[in-house]
Amino acid sequence: MHADFRGLIKMIKAIRIDEDFPSKREFDGLRDFLELLGCRNETGAVEKQSREVTLSAPLAKIAIGWEAGAKEVGNPWNFAIEVDDPDAAHALLCEKGYEILSDVSEYQTGWRQFVVRILPGFNVAVLGAPDDWMGMKCSGVLHAEGRHFAVVVSRFNSFITQRLAQGAVDALTRLGAKREDIRVVEVPGAFEIPSISRSLAETGEYDAIICIGCLLRGDTAHYDVIVNEVTRGIGQSAQETGVPHAFGVLTCDTLEQAIDRAGLKMGNKGFEAALAAVEMANLRGAGSSQLSAVSEKGHRSRVSGVRKNRKPSPSRKRKTQS
Repeated sequence: MHADFRGLIKMIKAIRIDEDFPSKREFDGLRDFLELLGCRNETGAVEKQSREVTLSAPLAKIAIGWEAGAKEVGNPWNFAIEVDDPDAAHALLCEKGYEILSDVSEYQTGWRQFVVRILPGFNVAVLGAPDDWMGMKCSGVLHAEGRHFAVVVSRFNSFITQRLAQGAVDALTRLGAKREDIRVVEVPGAFEIPSISRSLAETGEYDAIICIGCLLRGDTAHYDVIVNEVTRGIGQSAQETGVPHAFGVLTCDTLEQAIDRAGLKMGNKGFEAALAAVEMANLRGAGSSQLSAVSEKGHRSRVSGVRKNRKPSPSRKRKTQS
């Protein structure tokens, strides 16, 4: 910032945008639109019938930028409004009969921008994201279409593990994954899960690995040794390969506890592990550039209401699965 302007920042009290319209119909149309979206009418009762009105918003921002040829291209809107919940704003405006000229959404972050025609020749851009996004939160979406998954299942205690595996496959297909994009691999016991999971992850063919097993406590220390090794191995495989591993290995004291978690009153933990795998696959798929955009670059583009077109990343080549 130029040194000459630093002292003026503390003097600014409010930002004003003054706009005059040639007719009362246009004036009323924009006033009603802004009040509908939550602007406060500061005009006193005596001034209600005047030719002027002052509307205020809880937060003001000024967005400026530089781009060659910007003057010639221009914006398709006269000014932009940032809202807390663009989805709710869109529904409300459609309900009131406003014409939506364009609508762009960013699937991974929840960011949305649409342009509304208020008056002939006068358009307003409405933009924003839900409060839990806005650069403060980033999580994966539950959308499995186009993703590839491997389900590693222990045959030991198959009475339980097969039900967990069925729950995992059910969750994946419900979320859009194709059957041919889900590979189920059986191993003798839970101890073998980390080794095969790592081998599958290193192929680069899978977006996430779902680890399914069941360990029941016995009379010796064998249970504690296996639990620790399986947990450590799965976690280490995920960290070192970069491929998400969902932990669907039950560690129960009794068979009754395992049965309850394989589809009875405690739900199906295989189903839940698959949900976690899908979310992590999408979060990982967003990549570090997406996370950076949410926390850094996204701030400027969201304020200004301009989203740059991005070239789609080349699809990853995958080997034919057996």
